[in-house]
Amino acid sequence: MPFTDPTQVAAWCQSEWDPCSPATLTGVSNNTRTLSPGDLYVAIQGERFDGHSFVDNAFVKGAAGALIATDSVIVGESDRPVLRVENPTVSLGRLAAEYRMSVNPTVVGITGSVGKSTVKEMTASILSVAMPTAKTLGNFNNEIGLPLSVLAMDSATQVGVFEVGMSHPGEIEALCGILQPQWGIVTTIGPVHIEHFESIEAIAIEKAALLQALPADGHAVLCSDDPCFEILRKYVSCSLHTVSVGGIGDYLVDLNADRDTLHITESSTGEQLTMTSPWPGDHNALNAGYAVAVARGMGLGWDAITQGLQQYEPLPMRWEQEDAFGIQIINDAYNANPLSMRAAITAFEDLPVQGAKWLVLGDMLELGIHAEAEHTALGAFISKGPWAAVVVEGLFSEFIERGAMQAGMSSESLYRCGDNEEVVSLLKNKMDAGDAVFLKASRGVALEEVVNGLKEELKEAL
Repeated sequence: MPFTDPTQVAAWCQSEWDPCSPATLTGVSNNTRTLSPGDLYVAIQGERFDGHSFVDNAFVKGAAGALIATDSVIVGESDRPVLRVENPTVSLGRLAAEYRMSVNPTVVGITGSVGKSTVKEMTASILSVAMPTAKTLGNFNNEIGLPLSVLAMDSATQVGVFEVGMSHPGEIEALCGILQPQWGIVTTIGPVHIEHFESIEAIAIEKAALLQALPADGHAVLCSDDPCFEILRKYVSCSLHTVSVGGIGDYLVDLNADRDTLHITESSTGEQLTMTSPWPGDHNALNAGYAVAVARGMGLGWDAITQGLQQYEPLPMRWEQEDAFGIQIINDAYNANPLSMRAAITAFEDLPVQGAKWLVLGDMLELGIHAEAEHTALGAFISKGPWAAVVVEGLFSEFIERGAMQAGMSSESLYRCGDNEEVVSLLKNKMDAGDAVFLKASRGVALEEVVNGLKEELKEAL
C-alpha cells in the first residue's frame, strides 16, 4: 500500500481537497477498468480521450478521491472528494516525484532503443533476491506510466528498477526529474522512433539525458561495443561500468559455440558466472550482462546473481515459446524495430528445430522516411536464411518482399498476406508437425491474432 495520508497527497499535488478530504487513499489509477476501491482516480486528458468523462464511474467503482483539471465539470454527487489542478498529468508526475523521495530507494533507470524491458526484468529479478525491489509495471515507461509505476512502490522498497521511455525529444529529461536515478543503464541504440529525430546520433544524445541526470557518486552502465558508445560516454560524469560481447569491458559476455551456456566474466577479479542459458541470442546474453554489472556494483554475490537470473521470466510476447499440437510457436511480436528484428531472427536461425522454420514478419512502425529503406534492408537480411518460407503482411510488406527477392530469394518461398486471418489460413495448410514458426512485428500489426488463430485451427484439425 503506497500511502494513506490524503493531506500529504494534496500538499504534494499543490492543491486542497474539495469539499472534504477522504479518510484514506490506498493507491492511484487512471483506468476505471482496473481501479481498486480506495484509489485516487487521475483524470488524464489525451488527444483522443478525456478521463474526466469517467470520473463518475470511478467513484461508483469505489474511488476514494479524484485528481481533476481546475475547469472540469463533474457529473454526479457534489460531495465527492476532488483535488483540482491545472494539469492532472503534470500533478501525477509531481506526486510520483515526491513519493519517490519519501520512500528514498536506490533507483536504477534504464533507457535505450532495444532491450529495456528485458534488462529491467532481469535486473529486478536479481536484486529482489537480496532486498525489497520495485520495478516498472509491464512497460509503463512514459509520462503517465512511469509515475504510476513509482507510486506502486511499497514503502519498504530498498531499490527500484524503472524503464525510461522516449518517443519525442525532451521526454527522458522530464522523466528523470521524477525518477532521480542513482544508476543509469543505456542499452543498444538504433533507429527506434527515428521519425521524430534527425539521426541515430540524435537519438543517442536524447538517451544520454539519463546519464546527465546521474549524481557525481552515481553509476552508469554502457555497452562498449555499441556504435554510439563514444557519444554516450561524453555525458558520463560518474563511475562508468562497461559490458561487452566479445570485446573489451568490465563485464565480458559470451555464449558458447552451442549457444546454450552463458559466461559473464568480471574483468577486475577474473571471477565468472556460468549457467545454462534459457534465452536465445547474443542480445539476451548482453541484456544479462547489464543486469550483472548493476548487481555486482551493488555488492551481490555470484550465487544470488545466478539465482536471480534463473528465476527471471520474460514478459508476454517477448520470445514467448509454446508447443501447439506438434508445432513450435515463438511469439516475439510485442514490438519490432530494425535492431530487434535482426537480433531475434538470428536467434531463431540458431534454434534447434526438428522440422522446418517459418518466418512471419510485419511492419516496423515509427520509422518515418526511413521505413521503405529499413524494410527493404530487412528483406535482404532474411533472404539467405534456412526458411521453409517467409510470410509478410502490413503496409510495408511489399518492401520486405522486394528486398528479399532483390537479394536472391525465390518468390516460391515468399508469401505476402493481406491480414492476420490470411496468414493463419496459409500456415495451417502449409506447416507440418515438428515445424517452428517465429512471429515479429510492431504492436500495431497485432500478430498475437495469428498465434491465437493458428492454435485454434490446429486444435480443430486434431
